[in-house]
Amino acid sequence: MSLLRVRGFDVHKGYLEPARQAALIEALRGVLKAAPLFSPKVPGGGRMSVRMTSAGQFGWYSDTSGYRYAEQHPSGRGWPAIPDEVLSIWRALTGLERLPECCLLNYYGEGARMGLHQDKDEADFSFPVVSISLGDDGLFRIGSQTRGGKTESLWLNSGDVVVMGGGARLTYHGVDRIRFKSSRLLPKGGRINLTLRVVT
Repeated sequence: MSLLRVRGFDVHKGYLEPARQAALIEALRGVLKAAPLFSPKVPGGGRMSVRMTSAGQFGWYSDTSGYRYAEQHPSGRGWPAIPDEVLSIWRALTGLERLPECCLLNYYGEGARMGLHQDKDEADFSFPVVSISLGDDGLFRIGSQTRGGKTESLWLNSGDVVVMGGGARLTYHGVDRIRFKSSRLLPKGGRINLTLRVVT
């Protein structure tokens, strides 16, 4: 395990050993059963290339009217609880007593990507966002707090965990592409990204 600091982002390379990665995948099966993946619409009318779901008190949601947190899955059911295996990572890396209220799960299949964006739908930016990578490698791009300008990219591998806090909390970031089937963690390939957020 090693720690890289890239534009204020703390990148914990190899933070989760293979056994913990596999345990996380098992813990997430219940989340996916209770709240199946869906393809969100975006305000422009298209759909995101990633599929997503959430756990916790709130789930992140997008449709033609905008981006926001919602208390229910599109099915109308409440979101399942965040697994303890996920919360333990938050506790260990943030040292905070306050726990996240949302665990957003993004699934990247072949060809999926995520454009540069800020995580700014939360009420208090003093809390960090913790991002967990599982499965295929993802090319992570980091910009600045304004659109445009130079960016820096690095590959995130299965088991890497990124903490976005402090001055980097509102930095633009995204995923340009994945190396499909570069990992054996998910039998059918793909990348799962978990992001833990304090919402209120």
